Amino acid sequence: MRLTLPEPALVLLVGPSGAGKSTFATKHFGPTEVISSDALRAMLTDDPADQDASAEAFRVLSILANGRLKRRLMTVIDATNLRANSRKQFRALASRYGIPTVAIAFDLAPELYVAHNEQRPDRVVNNDVVADQTECMREAMTDIAAENFAALHVFTDPVEARQVVVERRPPARH
Repeated sequence: MRLTLPEPALVLLVGPSGAGKSTFATKHFGPTEVISSDALRAMLTDDPADQDASAEAFRVLSILANGRLKRRLMTVIDATNLRANSRKQFRALASRYGIPTVAIAFDLAPELYVAHNEQRPDRVVNNDVVADQTECMREAMTDIAAENFAALHVFTDPVEARQVVVERRPPARH
């Protein structure tokens, strides 16, 4: 399967912990293109799981995203992106610079999130948190199709997500 993305774009990865978002981001995007909420929490506290640092991490994330989009650079937000209001704010930011927003959702079976989470080499998120995020994912999948994304790609199979080929479509010349 091929997944074609406009270049530049704001790409929102959507899914609970253990969905494979970071693995996907690392495989298909350059390290400067990906802004990770976990990485920012780690930079602030030396602990990517420190939720007390989330507000600061997301302020920094927004500043970085704004700077990249202003420069018309591919920007990937590696966070759960499960809240409709957060997705709306990111779409508005990209729109300010005439950049399309693409959502890539990892709508997997709930037991896969837990299994993948428990196999993570870097950190394991509490199973209660993953369960809560899984519930939020159900709601997100109900809402996301009606949201104003330039494109929405949904993976329901982790094998498909691992095997996809991401291509970039340069902007049309006027």
